Amino acid sequence: MRFFVTGEQKRQTLLNTIVLMFLGYIVLLWISNAMMFFHKMGLNPDAVVEYYLGSEEKFTQPKSYQSLLEVTHFHLFAMGMLAVTLTHLLLFTPLAMNLKVWLTGLTFSSAVADEIAGWLVRFVHPGFAWFKVGAFLTLEFSLGAMLILVSASLVWQRRAQRTGPETSSAAVAAAEGMGK
Repeated sequence: MRFFVTGEQKRQTLLNTIVLMFLGYIVLLWISNAMMFFHKMGLNPDAVVEYYLGSEEKFTQPKSYQSLLEVTHFHLFAMGMLAVTLTHLLLFTPLAMNLKVWLTGLTFSSAVADEIAGWLVRFVHPGFAWFKVGAFLTLEFSLGAMLILVSASLVWQRRAQRTGPETSSAAVAAAEGMGK
């Protein structure tokens, strides 16, 4: 990350390429996360309740405490690492600071809310299924937005390297305009 702090990323085509490949990998994770959610539950709160509380008609059992604990344990670490990595990359984009702060807070809070929501549906009240759906959608939106913004920033920086400093200023001005 030293390259971002010193500004060397603007001259480091290889580093930019590696970060773009990482972002491509995260896009695949983002897509598979949505596919798993829709395979297991979907956006229908009744399906969320059925997933966590089980169904006599389908002969499915409620999620156990141990099952939820194992998933939560893994997800808290993995989503935390994902969020800190993406928000760290977001910090070095030429976007407005208020957008960076807002998107960072939204990402971390929706990731935690998404984990807590399953527990609430299972052990507090089925009405929290709406909260689960909302937390999932907010998390997917915030991760998608960061993926797009960081990728676009890197692409603009690459174009600026190829075309010279006069285009670089225009690309930075355009990126800053997105954050206002």
